[in-house]
Amino acid sequence: MPRNPRYDPLFEPVRIGPVTASNRFYAVPHAAGMTNSMPHMRAAFRGMKAAGGWGVVCSGYVSIDPGSDDAPLPYATLWDDDDVRSHALMTDAVHGHGALAGIELWHGGGSVMNRLTRLPTMSPSGTSWMATHVNFMGNQRPRVMDTHDIRALLAQQGAAARRARQAGFDIVYVYAGMGYLPYEFLLPEWNQRSDAYGGSVANRVRIVRELLEVTHEAVGGRCAVALRISLEELRARPSDTAPSEAHEVVGLLGDLPDLWDVKMDSSPTDCPPSRFAAEGSHEPVIDFVKKLTSKPVVGVGRFTSPDTMVSQVRRGVLDLIGAARPSIADPFLPLKIDEGRESEIRECIGCNICISSWHDGVPVRCTQNPTAGEEWRRGWHPERTPKAASAASVLVVGAGPAGLECALWLGRRGYAVSVAEAADDIGGRLRFETRLPGLGAWGRVVDWRRGQLERLTNVNIYRGNRLSADEILELGCAHVALATGSRWARLLYSPLELATGMLEAPGVLTPDDLAAGAAVAGPVVVYDFDNYYMGGVLAEHLARGGHAVSYVTPAGHASAWTIMSNEQPQVHRALFSAGVALHTLSRVTAFAEGAVTLANQFTNEERQLPCRSLVIVGARFANDALHRELGTRAGELAAAGIRSVTRIGDALAPGAIVHAVYSGHRYARELDADPAQLTLRRDAPLPGQS
Repeated sequence: MPRNPRYDPLFEPVRIGPVTASNRFYAVPHAAGMTNSMPHMRAAFRGMKAAGGWGVVCSGYVSIDPGSDDAPLPYATLWDDDDVRSHALMTDAVHGHGALAGIELWHGGGSVMNRLTRLPTMSPSGTSWMATHVNFMGNQRPRVMDTHDIRALLAQQGAAARRARQAGFDIVYVYAGMGYLPYEFLLPEWNQRSDAYGGSVANRVRIVRELLEVTHEAVGGRCAVALRISLEELRARPSDTAPSEAHEVVGLLGDLPDLWDVKMDSSPTDCPPSRFAAEGSHEPVIDFVKKLTSKPVVGVGRFTSPDTMVSQVRRGVLDLIGAARPSIADPFLPLKIDEGRESEIRECIGCNICISSWHDGVPVRCTQNPTAGEEWRRGWHPERTPKAASAASVLVVGAGPAGLECALWLGRRGYAVSVAEAADDIGGRLRFETRLPGLGAWGRVVDWRRGQLERLTNVNIYRGNRLSADEILELGCAHVALATGSRWARLLYSPLELATGMLEAPGVLTPDDLAAGAAVAGPVVVYDFDNYYMGGVLAEHLARGGHAVSYVTPAGHASAWTIMSNEQPQVHRALFSAGVALHTLSRVTAFAEGAVTLANQFTNEERQLPCRSLVIVGARFANDALHRELGTRAGELAAAGIRSVTRIGDALAPGAIVHAVYSGHRYARELDADPAQLTLRRDAPLPGQS
């Protein structure tokens, strides 16, 4: 199909210093867990975005010196010539599809611990980031930077910029954001210096100016020099000479960068989950930058709608549409818009599972795009898959996230697929969860797959069909994929941090009961040891429905794991706003006569809370009864021509939606494949790299 003329502005070239981006789609720097130790995976992951039409594709954060060590978080390095060869794999992959390659040069300053190199850290005034996230906690405090350290920093930036040019990068960054070293000079909480680098805004911005200058000198006019800067805090601070300190900083630097890359100050606000922030949420903070510089400006905002993108350009907010999460969810987003296929965009749902990957120190994962991180090691392409290896028919039992993903890719491969869904509509757990506060965008998991499946004539979905083992045998499909989901259990939690001891009593409920419409009587206690979103969002849901709600957890925070996905601060704010009483470090040990008994997780001291409905959000178990029954009927399976019965998704191992989608995709991708071709390739540093 031809491109919609309304979107023509997105495909205009943009001059960035000495180089030109072919369009306005800019895959900004973001961590992806694929560092110098995984150079082929990194190159394939970034190269896939270039293949999908992004005019600029950037690296993640890249350390300029061993004094900036973020271990065990997965950061890259550009310390020597071996690193140059490693990064050149990425630039070659990106250039091979006609895109520009950008590199984000980085020094962490007082926000890193140098756990691996064991070098003393440094910051402008010896202050450090007193983090509450355990991955960022440490015991060693930074030293105060002296003039020698400042000169050394400038020399390190220049040396890294020369290596970046040698590696083939087209855009080289100075990174003054997110609590890292140049940013630390901008805020007086970090910077209490009395020399030429402290005090006034003009002094505090001096190091950023000098870093830009040495970078320009190092690249010699052959690369563009970009400034990535956080503006949220500065925008909130008054200035004597401008509307805010952010305005003052941008005005002082003006046209010195070839590109302004503008962002927020912390991960929860820079990459906010869709549960708490809409598309384009950065605009109120960064909308002034283009008025103060003639150089192009790029920014992000979880942009997935081409209409929103065009609006940003036409209204003079941004010149380039930046994306991290949307470029992971659909690397081919620009190409689909260009070809008039915007309805096929696999939209980011803003669940932030990708960000949790970085916190976990592993290659990036994506709920919407199960091929992310698997481009090289498994050879998966987000838009293509091998043709069917046989004419076998496949029955998929269950149309939740795993079943839908499985059916879609089996259908794309060419198999004849029948999907049996017990409910009257598809979606599985998402039929209920998308009705909970803030989770509406998660419906894209179902909506996109529904739309793609409707285009396939070889896939049929039968709603309201709960199949028995006998009926599966009668159908006689060659392969059966059981995507029957999982169930929440009414288990309690032991001092050994194990789910143990069933609690069966009137008024004891699980999320499954609420999804089925069970009556709830207040006061309500939500007991959460699942630690992800469900306990917190149910507590908020019930409170906003008029119930008095207490949230109880053995953890130290509500929805404790959501610190990994940037949601924890907003979860606490949402619970406070809804009037939910919070009880941390507590276990439920009993429930009777209108009250629950709580025990302190460490002291076992007991107390009681009023309660008529207890909602337990803890252990989950696979709905595998159908699989177990079929497993006892091997002879009948063979007689019916059924060659395999396989569990996928929660029916195999209960997890997050990302796990279910990945499981369904892998089954579909690997059905009938030669086992010898399914080995997981292991990446390794290039020869000569340590």
